Amino acid sequence: MKNLLPQNLIRLAEGCASPLFVVGGSVRDFLLGYPLGDKTDYDITSPMREEELLSAAEKCGFLIRAVYRHTGTVKLEDGEGRGYEFTRFRSDKYIRGEHTPSETFFTEDISLDARRRDFCANAVYYDIKKGCFADPLGGMEDIRRGVLRTVREAEKVFSEDGLRLMRLARISAETGLSPDEECLAGARQNASLIGDIAPERIFAELRLLLLSDLKHGDAEAPLRGLLILKETGVLAKVLPELTLGDGMEQKRAYHDHDVLTHSLLCVRHAPPEIRFAALLHDVGKPFCMLRDGNFHDHDREGARIAEEILLRFKAPRKLIEETVFLTLNHMCDFDCAMREGKVRRKIVRIHEQLPALLALKQADFSACKGDLSPAPTVVKWQNILIKMQEEGVPFTLRELAVNGRDLKTAGVPEKLTGRMLDELLLYCAADGSRNGHAHLLRHARILMKSEMRNW
Repeated sequence: MKNLLPQNLIRLAEGCASPLFVVGGSVRDFLLGYPLGDKTDYDITSPMREEELLSAAEKCGFLIRAVYRHTGTVKLEDGEGRGYEFTRFRSDKYIRGEHTPSETFFTEDISLDARRRDFCANAVYYDIKKGCFADPLGGMEDIRRGVLRTVREAEKVFSEDGLRLMRLARISAETGLSPDEECLAGARQNASLIGDIAPERIFAELRLLLLSDLKHGDAEAPLRGLLILKETGVLAKVLPELTLGDGMEQKRAYHDHDVLTHSLLCVRHAPPEIRFAALLHDVGKPFCMLRDGNFHDHDREGARIAEEILLRFKAPRKLIEETVFLTLNHMCDFDCAMREGKVRRKIVRIHEQLPALLALKQADFSACKGDLSPAPTVVKWQNILIKMQEEGVPFTLRELAVNGRDLKTAGVPEKLTGRMLDELLLYCAADGSRNGHAHLLRHARILMKSEMRNW
């Protein structure tokens, strides 16, 4: 492993009188056979006091970003801009469910330090200077067997820190390690403690889980993590609107699964950039079924509920807007009955969001009955899009043959030019040959005469 570590880190270890260890995810991933790349996070630890670490780090040219003496934590950055987090060997006490320790006790005992962590697979240490592993809790054997086991009694480990409930699912998703039965039982017993965790932290872990296939290329990773959240009862605590669909049957002619399972499978088939939309696209179905006895209008209600959920998580505004848009539009032309002219106008209106919408439609289709063939709606819309491109249909105002100055010269009042340009863009959607300067000005005058009083 030493050959794969950053040279700056090796120099730092060699400059310390006490042993310096790498611990946590990087060691676990190395033992699993995953590559350690430039983006690997390195957590480092030692029984040494912060002063010794700081002295050695400064001599090696490291920048000291932060020092938290009450937890023995130092944030460092080497000359190449790579960050490290050092923590001194310690033992922690928690108030039930709270993420931050209530008390910290420093120690020189590596076993005590290991037992303050979450899972044995994350409690394997690599002595950088000696080039050997220290494994006080049998984590290497767990990794070999593909098992995720808590460092102490599972009920105790999860009761100390509710965020570990999310980490269990996320780490299992990323690594492929399977929680043992005691681990799952401990998580189930403490599922309610996720309510003590800040929504932003829950969102951060959920986002990592939904993108967990990007970590090591395992396409099944996000679904695996979501199923663990469901099995432990944590999913019902963080997304109760979604899990109302658990066991809620759908028409067997179109769906092999209940509403919740379909939503989880949709994530499996969706590209990374739309995973939240895939997860929440049918979140309106349980609401509509319980209110009306059917799924009618679930796209509109789902958009509203999806926005409420993501606002609760304090998600980025851009993600909220995209998820709401996709949820609202995912049923558009689901039966391929929409006339081509209407599809053309829709494509122009949502041209920037079209790839994401078609990707969601495909994932939704594949999740219904496991059919990986192109979704009929997607095929239809892509064929229409190709025709429009071949015709030279403008998709943006920049591509339109006239602009605001042209319309003003033609006598269109300035306050109406924006709306007129939008109308002309949709007019060209039906036939790309209409996108000519003279033709559009003539049509603008016709629009003014016939419709100006309604504007």
